[in-house]
Amino acid sequence: MTTFLQATNTAFSKLENIFNAQQAQIPVLAASTADERIRKLKHLGGVLMAHRTAIQEAIFADFHKPAMETDVIEIFPLMVEIKHTSRRLHRWMRPQAVDTPWPLLGSSSQIRYEPKGAVLIIAPWNFPLQLAMAPVISAVAAGNTVIVKPSEFTPHTSAIMKKMLLEVFPENEVAVVEGDAGVAQQLLSLKFDHIFFTGSPEVGKLVMKAAAEHLTSVTLELGGKSPVIIDESADIEAAARRVVAGKLSNCGQICVAPDYAFVHESKQAAFIAACAKYINAMYGATDAARIAGDYTRIVNSRHTTRLKGLLEDALQKGAVSEYPGGQIQEEKNYFPPVLLTNVTPDMRVANEEIFGPILPIYTFSRLDEVIPYINKKEKPLAMYIFSGSRQNIRRILNATSAGGVTINDVATHFYNFNLPFGGVNNSGMGKGHGEFAFHEFSNAKAVLRQWAPMSGAEMMYPPFNSRKARLVGWLMKYI
Repeated sequence: MTTFLQATNTAFSKLENIFNAQQAQIPVLAASTADERIRKLKHLGGVLMAHRTAIQEAIFADFHKPAMETDVIEIFPLMVEIKHTSRRLHRWMRPQAVDTPWPLLGSSSQIRYEPKGAVLIIAPWNFPLQLAMAPVISAVAAGNTVIVKPSEFTPHTSAIMKKMLLEVFPENEVAVVEGDAGVAQQLLSLKFDHIFFTGSPEVGKLVMKAAAEHLTSVTLELGGKSPVIIDESADIEAAARRVVAGKLSNCGQICVAPDYAFVHESKQAAFIAACAKYINAMYGATDAARIAGDYTRIVNSRHTTRLKGLLEDALQKGAVSEYPGGQIQEEKNYFPPVLLTNVTPDMRVANEEIFGPILPIYTFSRLDEVIPYINKKEKPLAMYIFSGSRQNIRRILNATSAGGVTINDVATHFYNFNLPFGGVNNSGMGKGHGEFAFHEFSNAKAVLRQWAPMSGAEMMYPPFNSRKARLVGWLMKYI
């Protein structure tokens, strides 16, 4: 016990040393120019491309993810974010003049964006590079110090990420701290100025509680059950192709993956048949073909067992498997694609975020059945609408709430860095990507400068009299 406590204290002491070194660097980074920050970001982009093969190999070791999927989902968005940010950072950092009301005559007003200071990023395992590095890019652009805590479930990716960041940043600016949940708890005990967490709502609540001890601001990118609505006017071939790609990419381990689908009763049979066709075309029609091909594995045995339990519960309670997906191979963390119908509210797949390659499919005849069902659940991170009817699209958008929506496609709103990305309530708070992420890591400081020898506000200083009372009354009526 003594040895364990000594080891724990030593590890925490190292964390504190890194944290304290970064505290000393905060004013230096706050004073850095846009050009200085851009040079660091471009250097990081060069390092990412130089280590492209090593990244592919690391993520393959953690997930059995094909190299091209790593390029498309892990590396490509980071390169886009670096270029998007670098091209716009001068404008984002520039003080923003705003109108000043005329009773404050003689003054001018502006908003200045200053870094929050010390940032902690707790990253998930499902996209272990992209979801760790994207907030690093934004935090650095805003002039902060950063400690990154990657997931212990993806050790190969964590190791290459740490190596890359050390090539670009000294540890007193950006540091990677590896370890389990105990290390995360130690980090959360430190007084950071902002915490950016990506993960489950359950853990997000714990992060928020820890942040409350220091009144630290948080960004929470969580998840939830993201629905797909496919109405009678939808292009079923396109809908099936895009839903399959969005659901089975990374073997469904995506926070914005379609969690369940509502399909108009007139289109259900065609949708299921089209899904089966595209599963076979993209990933192979057999277990052997998928194992030898581009089909990613579940991250570890714990999550494979969880998914197996979800499926067994559904089948035991009467759900029907509409696609002959194959056999679960737990020793390989291989989980085949599953399309389920006859799903009922008492099944776990109807209530828990699936985060895997199981797609429950419900039918409906009227949107009045779909909208209340969605609204009774927690607000999702994403929603997908497949429809050729502008009226139906407008009705769904107006009657539901979600962090983001893609119409007639799946997850592509994530790749537009001019759009905010994030959830609402149970699916998250705060926004990432582009200028929205820059603001997330910045304090918008209000600055009012008085130029005149006599300000308008002085007309309402004490002593109060009837003339000043009339002036205030007039202002409240006509301002």
